[in-house]
Amino acid sequence: MKVLGACPLDCPDACSWEVTVEDGVAVGLRGNKAHPVTRGALCVKVNRYLEQVGSPGRIRFPMRRVGAKGQGRFERISWDEALGEIAERLGGIVEEYGGEAVWPFHGTGSLGYIQGAEGFAGRRFFNVLGASRHDMTICSIAGTTGLKYTLGTSGGMDPEDFAQSRLILLWGTNPMSSGHHLWKFIQDSGAYTVAIDPVRTKTAERCDEHLAPLPGTDAALALGLLHVIVSLDAQDERYIADNTVGWDEFRTRIAEYPPERVAAITGLPVERIIALGERIATTRPTAIRASQGMQRHDGGGMALRVLACLPGVTGDWAIPGGGLHYSTSGHFRLRTDDLLRMDLLPHPVRTLSMTRMGEALLDTDDPPVKALFVIAANPVGSNPDQRRVIEGLKRDDLFTVVLEHFSTDTVDYADIVLPATMQPEHLDVLAGYGHLYLVWNEPAVEPPGECLSTTETFRRLAQRMGMTEPALYDSDEDLARQLLKDHDMERLRADGFLKVDKPPVPAGALQFVSERAAQDGHGPLPGYTPPGDPGDGLVLISAASHYFLNSTFGSNPELLRRAGESRVTLHPDDAAALGIADGAPILVANSRGSFEARAEVSDIVRPGVAATTKGRWAKHNSGATVNATIAERDSDYAGGAVFHDNRVHITPR
Repeated sequence: MKVLGACPLDCPDACSWEVTVEDGVAVGLRGNKAHPVTRGALCVKVNRYLEQVGSPGRIRFPMRRVGAKGQGRFERISWDEALGEIAERLGGIVEEYGGEAVWPFHGTGSLGYIQGAEGFAGRRFFNVLGASRHDMTICSIAGTTGLKYTLGTSGGMDPEDFAQSRLILLWGTNPMSSGHHLWKFIQDSGAYTVAIDPVRTKTAERCDEHLAPLPGTDAALALGLLHVIVSLDAQDERYIADNTVGWDEFRTRIAEYPPERVAAITGLPVERIIALGERIATTRPTAIRASQGMQRHDGGGMALRVLACLPGVTGDWAIPGGGLHYSTSGHFRLRTDDLLRMDLLPHPVRTLSMTRMGEALLDTDDPPVKALFVIAANPVGSNPDQRRVIEGLKRDDLFTVVLEHFSTDTVDYADIVLPATMQPEHLDVLAGYGHLYLVWNEPAVEPPGECLSTTETFRRLAQRMGMTEPALYDSDEDLARQLLKDHDMERLRADGFLKVDKPPVPAGALQFVSERAAQDGHGPLPGYTPPGDPGDGLVLISAASHYFLNSTFGSNPELLRRAGESRVTLHPDDAAALGIADGAPILVANSRGSFEARAEVSDIVRPGVAATTKGRWAKHNSGATVNATIAERDSDYAGGAVFHDNRVHITPR
C-alpha cells in the first residue's frame, strides 16, 4: 500500500512523498512523481527519513528527569504520571505568577499547520492558559519585513517561472544543498547563472559566474548594480511611472553608490560589479533567488528591501520569469486565525522572542518565565549565544517540558520528556515556501511505543487540567477543515497536493519610498546598513549543511559519518597569517564563547571570511557548537537573528 504524505522539515521544497507500507510497517519512501516540484526526488537527508522513524534511539515513552539538568538522566514514567505532574506544576505556576510565566517555545522541526510551527500546534491550549506568545524571529522575519516595505507582500515570483528566465542571480543561496528542486527549473531555463556568496558553494561551482562579497554587504552591491543600470539609462521608465512610488528620491540614493565605492565596501573588483550591472541592464527577464541566510545580519531586512527594488527599476516584475523569489509563504491564504483562536486569550499577553531565549530565561521581569514547553525545537543546538541558553535552561526553578523524537541537547535539560509522533504517524497540512502547493500528509502507520501527536498531547493535557473550552478538543480533521475552509480539502487529500493562485506582485505600487518603514522608525528610503559586530578577527558564517537540516538528523549515524567532524574553512592567506595548516585542530572563539573544530584550508572562501555549517549537536562536538560564538542580538527589522554577523579569533590547539 502506498500512502501520500509530505516532508515537514524546514526547507522551501515541502516535498510530496509516497510511503510504502507492508503489514503495518513503513518499508519505503520516495518522492511523489506527480508533484510538479518534487518530481519523484527527495534530498540526501530525507532519503534517510525512515531510518529516523525506526531508529532504536527514538524516544518512545514519557520520561522524568532523575539527574541534574544537563546530565540527560531520565526514568520511564506513564502518560498518567506525566500529565498529572505537568498539570500540577502548570496550575501552581499560573496561580502564583499568571499565565504569562508560561512560554510555549515552537521550533521549525515541523512546519506543519496541524502538528508544527506554522499552526503553532497547541496554541489553543496555551491561549486558554493565558500563556505568553512566541515570536518566530530566528529564521526569515527580517527579510520578510523588508520585502513588505517594498512590495506590500513577502511573496514574490512563482519559483516554477525560473524556467523562463534568461539571467538568474542566486544571491546568498545554495539550492544544491538546501532546497535542490529549484535547480531543475534553473537548468530548464538555460539562463546565465550568477552565484553571489562569500563561499564557492556546490551551487556556485555549477554557475557561470561567482561573486564573493564580504558578508553583510549585499545591499551595497545591489545599489552598485543599480548605479550601473541607471548610468546606462536602462531603467524601465514606463514600468516605473505606472507601478512605483518614490523613484526620484530612490534615484538620488542610487547615485550615492558608484561602483568604486561599492567595490571598497564589498571587497569585489570594480570591473566585476560593472560587468554584472551591464548584464542585468541588457537581459530580460532577470530573476533573483535570495534565501534566508543572506538576511541574518544587522542589515538583513534592508538588504531584501533593496533587492526587491532592483526588478522594479528594470521592469522585471512585469515579465514572466522576472522578479525575486525569497519565500512564497505570503501567497497562501489559509484560515490561520480560525486555527490559532487567539480570541481564547483571557487578556492581552506579552510576546517573547525566539531569538532572545537566553535573555528571556535569565531575565527577572515580572513575571519571570517559570514554565517552558519546547515543541519541535532544539534551542541548545539552534539558538544564538549557546552558553546563555544553557545557563537559562539550568535554572532549578524553571519547569521544562520537551516534546521530542530523540535525546537532543535540549532534552538533557528537561524535567519531563514527552514522546512525539513523526510524519508518517499523524495527519498534517504543509505549504511550501519554495513553491505554491499545499501538501497533505496522511497517516501511514501507527506510532511506536506510546508516542502521541502534538495535538493529541494537548487534548489530553487540557482534559487533565479540567479545561472546558470545546475548541481544545477538535480533532485533527476538524482543525484541517477549519484551516482549509477556502480550499477543496477533499481534493487536496485525494491528490496529495493543490496549487494555490498567486496574487499580483507587487501588491499595489512598488515602494521605492516606504511610509510604512518610516512609521516603524527605519527611514523611508532603502539603503545600506553595515554589519554590526564590533569585534575584530575573521567573519564566521555558518550556512546550512548538505547533511543536516537545522539540527534534525544531527544524530543520524550515516549522515554524521558523511558530514565528518566539525570543520571551519579558511582562505590560504588567512591560514598562513594565523599559522594554521590544513587539517589542524583549532579553537574558534570570541567574548561570547568558543568551540573546537578542524581547519580546512581552501580558496572556496574569500579572504577575511571563515565558513562552517550549522546543525551539529553540542554533545557530539565537545560540548559546544558554532552557536556558542553568535550574539543574541537583533537585526535591523522585527528582531531577526544575526548568525552571519559574527567575528571570531581562530587559533591552533
